[in-house]
Amino acid sequence: MSERPEAWPVLDHAELGSMLEYVNRVVQVAGKYSLDDPFEVGWGNIVLEVSPRGLRTPTFRRNGVTFTVHYRLLDGDVVIETDGAARTLSLGRTSVADFYTSFCEAATKLGIPHPRSAQICEIPAAPPNFEDDRAERVWDAHSARLIWEAFDLAAGGLEAWQAPFLGHRPRVGVMWGGFDLSATRWRPKRTDPGPKGPPFMRNAQLHEYVSVGFSFDNTHADGSSPLDIGMYAYIWPQPDGLTGRSWGVEGADWHPDLGLALLPWQNLRRLPDPHGAIVRFGDAVYEAAVQTAGWPSDLVGPRVDGWYMSEHQPSEHPEHVGHQG
Repeated sequence: MSERPEAWPVLDHAELGSMLEYVNRVVQVAGKYSLDDPFEVGWGNIVLEVSPRGLRTPTFRRNGVTFTVHYRLLDGDVVIETDGAARTLSLGRTSVADFYTSFCEAATKLGIPHPRSAQICEIPAAPPNFEDDRAERVWDAHSARLIWEAFDLAAGGLEAWQAPFLGHRPRVGVMWGGFDLSATRWRPKRTDPGPKGPPFMRNAQLHEYVSVGFSFDNTHADGSSPLDIGMYAYIWPQPDGLTGRSWGVEGADWHPDLGLALLPWQNLRRLPDPHGAIVRFGDAVYEAAVQTAGWPSDLVGPRVDGWYMSEHQPSEHPEHVGHQG
């Protein structure tokens, strides 16, 4: 699939920063419900779907009520939808504290329990809890659209990369804590994450995995000047031999100080086929895992382009009618 570079927007962190701070906080409100769902390796149970209009939680079932929460970034509101009714909350001029209060009031009317945690996570400069964040937030529709568009475009590439993996792979989606779009491949080989780092990170590092994703803020480990918006990737545990490798795409490079391979958005959007570049970047990362960390190459099936169930007989197996991309 070929995309014109101008179809992928310019992203400027200085322009988007205020909205990123706001959206990152409010998606954590409904995101908290996912913490009480059955745990999936790598926190696959918590990811938010990139929907046609924003970000949506998984479907939850609490107290006999089935519901989902849709953060409609293109509409500037939040829809809590249940099997019995729905409520719409504005994301206009308000504070995180006021939004949280409105959310809990709406949940009560719908028969949904309040989120069991009000803690703001993984945002160092944020107040400790939703009720404490009283800074006025002004909705910027243009920035909100850019945030959604970046997630949507990156998700398309990551889903295509993830499709042929035969092992455990949680849904491609937005981790509402760090607010990054994540695609991970796991294998059942235990590791020792050690005592350092927050509990959620140590929990995720109990097994080996390869992660490819998109972030608006690939920040230095010491919290200093953020790097370019764009794609990131890493292998856990980090093997030796990653320096000097090719990462499949012009402009992608290894940053040993961060332990990340990075593909800046400004480079990605200029390529003739950004969607395909994300797939090639991910493939290069997995190949690095095969060559340096002993990952099995046979965990990846054929990538079939041009074979669609709507156009071919079910008896035609894609391995025989397509080709490896």
